[in-house]
Amino acid sequence: MASNLFKFHMQTFSTKNLSTTSLQHRTLFPSLPFPKIRYQSRVPSLSIINSSLSSSTPPSSKEEAILQAKTCLSTTLEKPLNNPKLAGKLKKLKQPRFQVEIPIIDDSPTSLSQLAFDLFKEPPFKRKGSKVKIVILWPNQTLKESAIDIFHSHSSNNVEHVDIPSVVNSNDRSVFGSVEVAVFLAPESSQLASIRTIADSLYPKPVVILNPKWGFQEENDFGALNGFIGSFEVIYSFLGLEVQGILSKRKGVVFKCVKDGVVSGEKWMVLVEEGGGELKVVSRFKTRPSIGEVETVLYNLMAINSPITKSAKFLKDLVSNVTGKE
Repeated sequence: MASNLFKFHMQTFSTKNLSTTSLQHRTLFPSLPFPKIRYQSRVPSLSIINSSLSSSTPPSSKEEAILQAKTCLSTTLEKPLNNPKLAGKLKKLKQPRFQVEIPIIDDSPTSLSQLAFDLFKEPPFKRKGSKVKIVILWPNQTLKESAIDIFHSHSSNNVEHVDIPSVVNSNDRSVFGSVEVAVFLAPESSQLASIRTIADSLYPKPVVILNPKWGFQEENDFGALNGFIGSFEVIYSFLGLEVQGILSKRKGVVFKCVKDGVVSGEKWMVLVEEGGGELKVVSRFKTRPSIGEVETVLYNLMAINSPITKSAKFLKDLVSNVTGKE
């Protein structure tokens, strides 16, 4: 089974000192190397999922992750792309804004370009009568040129590539004239103000952010741009986790998949590996859980299952039985 496991690049976060177990919480955003890549940690096998799952389950391969993300994009954008609106009412509409987070090997031009190609060589967006034209906005010219090289081999004429600096410097929006969906791919946090300006100029056309660099940063880290970041609904996210304690360690996944187009209907799930490589849902959140919230969930789970904590729990229960209190 080990040969089928994903390998993940982990980013280390410092944690608070805890009295019973010293934790090191390492979380992924978004990096999904496959077996040929050298990394220390692996996400547990995703081929065995606990039957308690009531919605989509995490992917077991790169191809499945791409397919899940494409399904989420297709279902959430189907309505705005196929329901024409009266021009006089446009200002009353909310611009569709979505966010997708798919793990990849690294942030090299080759990896990011391949991700874009896998997702958009045959755009997942559906519209009656014709293909949907999209523009991919890259954080720099190097990434844009790398993508053009890959897409050139597919002879696709419904995907345009531009870089954010050139759009901002020239103040030329003509490239967006026939575009129906805009995708910002791996944008930097320093470009947020420019992204907001471009997104506003595209109104009411849908905007997608794919693999943003700011990842798990708290929204209050961005000051006046908090509202803009919060306006993007996450429709797909797949993040690997590992918590290392003194006596044990746990691996798991933070996962969200809006497969039916109803964003409000899907919760964030934290799944943890149990015996035999099985993933079990241990917590659900209505909004994206913070690093601290995920850490607390996994820490509590480890504490419950550790020999030291089991002894402490036994004593507590014994006292409760004697005193007649729960």
